[in-house]
Amino acid sequence: MTPSPTQRPAPARSTSPALVSEIDLEARSDTPAALAAMLIAATVGAALAVVLLPQFLPALAQSAQGESPKAYWFLSRASGFVAFGLLWLSTVFGLLMTTRLARNWPGHLIAFEGHQFVSLLALAFALFHALILLGDHYIGYTLQQVLTPFGSQSYRPLEVGIGQLGFYVTALVTFTFYIRRLISQRVWRIIHYLSFASFVMALWHGLSSGTDSGQTWAQALYWLAGGSALFLTIYRALSARVKIEPTVRVGKG
Repeated sequence: MTPSPTQRPAPARSTSPALVSEIDLEARSDTPAALAAMLIAATVGAALAVVLLPQFLPALAQSAQGESPKAYWFLSRASGFVAFGLLWLSTVFGLLMTTRLARNWPGHLIAFEGHQFVSLLALAFALFHALILLGDHYIGYTLQQVLTPFGSQSYRPLEVGIGQLGFYVTALVTFTFYIRRLISQRVWRIIHYLSFASFVMALWHGLSSGTDSGQTWAQALYWLAGGSALFLTIYRALSARVKIEPTVRVGKG
């Protein structure tokens, strides 16, 4: 017996790359206020960590005292690697979300959400990575020097400036998630292509200015991150080309 139209199950919603690329972001609840709240929460959390952790870790407290405190430099180095790892993960999610690979893991929509929120988390750690250096007396950065690309000559100005510029590019890309309803899909995509530039700048910044860059584990991290991002970029470009070619051939027939 054939079921009636009212008894037939509704077709499952497709999550093909084509549909994911046309996600209706107008219905999302993300707003600039939500972005500001998340950044404020991350900043407050980082500040509390700096204040409270030394009380529970005596060695860290001793390192934060004296004429040449080292704790700030250690925290900046550690948060820099965390920020880079998160930026790499955000780049991976961004490259995956419109490819067939995402069907198996982690799913197109999950990749999209991961790309958005991991970008925000990377931005928060990058900001902490920069601002914590204000407590370090060796280089003596000022707030203006920390926030201004190429604004300081104290330590490798070109390499540090590229990292600072990459931070602002990442901030621009992340912010567009929250103003999506105010701009067109085409403009949104063009701005998001800057994600590649921000990742390359962060990679260059880490390799050229990081004091741990010569370590084997750091080199392995950078090679793994850069190589995987390059592989997924090539895969995405080739996938898009294969997808377009059948349409061109039909048109010529």
